[in-house]
Amino acid sequence: MAEHDLVYDLKLSSIGPGKVAGLNTAVEAGNIDLAMKLHYIRGVYYFKREAFDGLKVQAIKDPTFVWLNKYPVHNGRFRRDDSGRPYIKCNDCCVRFVEMKCRKSLEEWLEIRDLEMEKVLVSGQVLGPELQFSPLVYVQLTKFDGGGTAVGVSWAHVLGDAFAMVDFVNLWGKIVAGLDIGLPIDLAHYSPPKISGLRPNNQKEEDPISVMRVDPVGDHWIHSPERKLELFSFDISAAELDNLRLAVRVKGKFEAIFAVIWQCIAKIRGVEKEPKVVTVMRKGDRDGGGEMCLKNTQIVAVVKAQESVIEADRSELAVLLQDAADEREEIEGAMERSKGLADFVVYGANLSFLDLGETDLYGFEYNREKPVRVSYRIDGVGENGAILVLQGFAGDEGRSVTTILPENEVAQLKIELVKEGIVTA
Repeated sequence: MAEHDLVYDLKLSSIGPGKVAGLNTAVEAGNIDLAMKLHYIRGVYYFKREAFDGLKVQAIKDPTFVWLNKYPVHNGRFRRDDSGRPYIKCNDCCVRFVEMKCRKSLEEWLEIRDLEMEKVLVSGQVLGPELQFSPLVYVQLTKFDGGGTAVGVSWAHVLGDAFAMVDFVNLWGKIVAGLDIGLPIDLAHYSPPKISGLRPNNQKEEDPISVMRVDPVGDHWIHSPERKLELFSFDISAAELDNLRLAVRVKGKFEAIFAVIWQCIAKIRGVEKEPKVVTVMRKGDRDGGGEMCLKNTQIVAVVKAQESVIEADRSELAVLLQDAADEREEIEGAMERSKGLADFVVYGANLSFLDLGETDLYGFEYNREKPVRVSYRIDGVGENGAILVLQGFAGDEGRSVTTILPENEVAQLKIELVKEGIVTA
C-alpha cells in the first residue's frame, strides 16, 4: 500500500490568535533566521486514545486561540521590502490546521517504524512560490483506526530552531491543562534577539564553512540536493548507552553517539571522502531580555579533525567537541553582506549533528496524557547529511537517533551499527 493510501478524509481549516496583531505590524527576520530559511522541522507526537478520542474538533481548536496569542509572528506571512529583503507581515493569516484519518492502528504504525511512511502524518509544505499565501506553521491531527492520534507539526526553521519549536508545542499542552502562560506578546515592544558571547567578527569576506551557498531560489524556499536522501531511525536504550559510553570512554551521552556515528560514516565514505569537518548544533544562549518572537539561537559550531577520522581513537573524536568553533556570528555576517538575499544550506553543508537529547520532547501533554513516542526530522538537508539525537522514548533514559543520509549510505550505516552492537541485524 502506497504511503498516501494510508490516510484519507482530508480536511483543511485554520487556527489563529484570539487577539489581533494590529494594523501594519511587521517583524524583520534576523540574519541568522534568514540563513535557515531553506530548512523545515517536522515533528510527530503519537498519543494513545485517552488524549484526543471523543473530543470534537472545536474543543481541540478552542485552546489554540490563547496559545497563538503568544506567537503573533507565526500567524503571519512573508513579504519583501523594496530592497528584496524578506520580512514577516503579522496579518493574522493563521496557522493551517489539517485533519486526517489513518487506515492502520496506532499499534501497527509504531511497530512498522518507517520514517518515509511517517511523512503522511505531518505536512511537507514549504514556503513559496507565493510567499504571501504560505503558512509558516501547520498542525495536523491524524486519527488512527481503533483509537489514538498523531499530532504532526510542520515548522519553518526561519521562525526558530528545534528548541524553540519544542517550547511552542509544549505551551499548547500547558494551556489545555489550564496553566497560566501570561499575557499575549506585544509586538510594539519586540526587538530582534542579539547573540552574545561570540568571538569578534574577523570581517572575512568568504562564507563560513558551516554553510553552503546555493543558487538563488527566489520565492520558492526549498533545497533539493542532487543525491536522494533517505531517513533511518533507531533507539539506544539507557543500558546500551551506558555500555557505549564505557566503550568510547566519555561521560556524555551525545559525545559517545557523536564519536561513533562520525567514525562509522567516515568508514563508509572512505579515506578520500571521509568528513574531517562536521557541524554540531546544540542549545544556545537566549537573550535574557524577555520573550522573543524569532528564536534561531542554537549554537552552530564547527568541529575539525586534523588526522584521519577512520583511524582515530573515538574518545579523541569526542574531545574535539570541546574546541568546536561557534560560527553564528560569521553566518550572520555572510547574510548581512548579501543584504539578506543570499540562500544558504546549513544542515548538510557538512555532515551535521543536532543534539536534542536534553530537550523536553515529551513535555507536550494533552488531557494529562504524554505521547508514547515523538519523532523529529529536518527537511532541506544538504547531501552531506544530518544526524538528530533525540530524547529517548517515553520512560527510557536512552536516546533515539534519526539519520538523514544519501540513500546508498543508509544500508552501509546499518551494517556498521550492527558491528558496534547498537542495532540488531
